Amino acid sequence: MRSPLQASEFRAANEIAALQPDFADPVAAADFPQAILRFRNDRWAPAVGLEGLSDEEWVAHFGRFQPLEGSLPGPLALRYHGHQFRVYNPDIGDGRGFLFAQLRDGAGRLLDLGTKGSGQTPYSRFGDGRLTLKGGVREILATEMLEALGVNTSKTFSIIETGEALERNDEPSPTRAAVMVRLSHSHIRIGSFQRAAYHDDKALLERLVDYALTKLYGEAPGDNPPAQLLGRVVERTADLAASYMVAGFVHGVLNSDNINVTGESFDYGPWRFTPLWEPGFTAAYFDHAGLYAFGRQAEAIHWDVAQLAVSLRPLVEAEPLIAQLERFPQLYGEAMVRRFCWRLGVVQGGDASAMVEAAVRGMVGTQRPIDRFFQDWRGGEPRDGAPYAGEEWAGFREAVAGLEASGPLDHPYWSAASPCSMHIDEVEAIWSAIERDDDWAPLHDKVASIRAMGDALGDSPDLP
Repeated sequence: MRSPLQASEFRAANEIAALQPDFADPVAAADFPQAILRFRNDRWAPAVGLEGLSDEEWVAHFGRFQPLEGSLPGPLALRYHGHQFRVYNPDIGDGRGFLFAQLRDGAGRLLDLGTKGSGQTPYSRFGDGRLTLKGGVREILATEMLEALGVNTSKTFSIIETGEALERNDEPSPTRAAVMVRLSHSHIRIGSFQRAAYHDDKALLERLVDYALTKLYGEAPGDNPPAQLLGRVVERTADLAASYMVAGFVHGVLNSDNINVTGESFDYGPWRFTPLWEPGFTAAYFDHAGLYAFGRQAEAIHWDVAQLAVSLRPLVEAEPLIAQLERFPQLYGEAMVRRFCWRLGVVQGGDASAMVEAAVRGMVGTQRPIDRFFQDWRGGEPRDGAPYAGEEWAGFREAVAGLEASGPLDHPYWSAASPCSMHIDEVEAIWSAIERDDDWAPLHDKVASIRAMGDALGDSPDLP
């Protein structure tokens, strides 16, 4: 079972002020014609002391963006650059979102409340600064599923429908609009460092390094703070890449402005879960070269982290940075084994890496769905009647035979006929019910099913 989140009193913060005045721009939220509350995260609201808000108060803060007492006095659109599909772009930043508030959870961890779809900013370019309601629903489904599957992810905290009709080129229009609030362990991106390096702003680079180490990682800077930070980012992002694979998840847009220096996944656009272990599976229709395909995500994230190392070069020599970057492949391999064993429900032991390789060969060779495989073999023993007797599974059967179950199997979830999944047809069916009939029951039912799966899987094997 997952450990319950630690309840907390509301503890406001404004640590981002240490990076001002040249890190973000004060902005104002759009004045929406309506504010209809559609989703409030009742799992995470108690962890940050906001479960006591009435619906009216919730809408006032997360639809009209009245400041939370003691936190930021007003919203800030963050400045950053980034490589987008390996092409450097200095003309980006928070174009349809802003940092609304900072606060601390029950464990004292600094968290951000950031928005998506809250209106135009100086970085909107030609965009309208809005979010489709379908995009908000998809973000709920992505973050809930990833959290349950042990991925270090932002949380969809609030969705409020805004009463606007949006025109979009890639989906039927006009379509309904929403404003989303996400709860995240910072919004400091690799692209934040890239922008400071681009402008040769060493003072801001130094402040960013200090902020990330002290405020986000809770560490005192040592003899080489830039390399120290890069080492933490390498550890966290290698673990993130492995967690995507074990979840069967494809983010879709792993640009350097979408990689958080805490290694927390966020900003879900064209995401998909692949039904099969298919390395070439892509999520974004515009990813023609498969740069961010399922099997290339570790490569993509490692490349992005290398851009952080390049950005830190004005502060430190190359050698210690290179040494940290070179740790990524081994850390990724170790995380793959650790996370695979966790989802399989077995104690890591023996040659567990060979077990993982054999399992992947079996899934590829027999086209066995990922979710079905993990459900069938939970605890290291096959489900009655499961079809794993063929030669394709011989290596896996031998490798898993000596591994012990890591926990109880008496949760009702494990006796279900089918595993909980999140494939595109399910997403579209949930949205269709909302679009056609304004029926939100399928969404809420799915969230409940996902959370039950998360309880059955237990605490995720995140790095400390």
